[in-house]
Amino acid sequence: MTKRILISVLLLISCVVITHAQDVKKDEKAGQTKIESFASKTGAIIKFQDSKLPDIKGMYAERVETRIREMIIGAETKFFYQIDKSSQYNSHSVASIEYSDLLELIKAMNALKADVEKDIVNSPDYLENKFVTSDGFEVGYYVSKGKAVWYLKLENYGSENTVFLKDAASIDIVFNDAKAKIEELRK
Repeated sequence: MTKRILISVLLLISCVVITHAQDVKKDEKAGQTKIESFASKTGAIIKFQDSKLPDIKGMYAERVETRIREMIIGAETKFFYQIDKSSQYNSHSVASIEYSDLLELIKAMNALKADVEKDIVNSPDYLENKFVTSDGFEVGYYVSKGKAVWYLKLENYGSENTVFLKDAASIDIVFNDAKAKIEELRK
């Protein structure tokens, strides 16, 4: 009888450990961005085509290129708005924003623009207001010394991954241009 209980307990522990190991494997895949997840499919031909868009003019004369990347894997096609910032040390920060996230960013910009004047009037020592996509791309502004500075943060990690812009209108233009180009390519 004792052997049966011991074997049952060991089997139960084994099942729990195996289930936990499978959950960890799922979490590792969940850490991928949407473009990484889509492009990591194996056993299929992966084709991508870029359509260049106008560069973003940053406050500090950064070189920031933009494009729409159309990715085709088998019968599935996805569109990503890419923002590529080169640093003076030849490193790159690239944000790849999936079309549905781009639509959310456009909505978020309207909410952020509605708040910015109130935040400036409150004259905080420092305030930050931002929207973050599931892939870690950020758009927002910070208020310091009575002024708002808008920014795009391309990647979660790194020191030269942020583009500072003069105003919200410049962000609206690049997001809406990207949306229009994707809609044109989808036809």
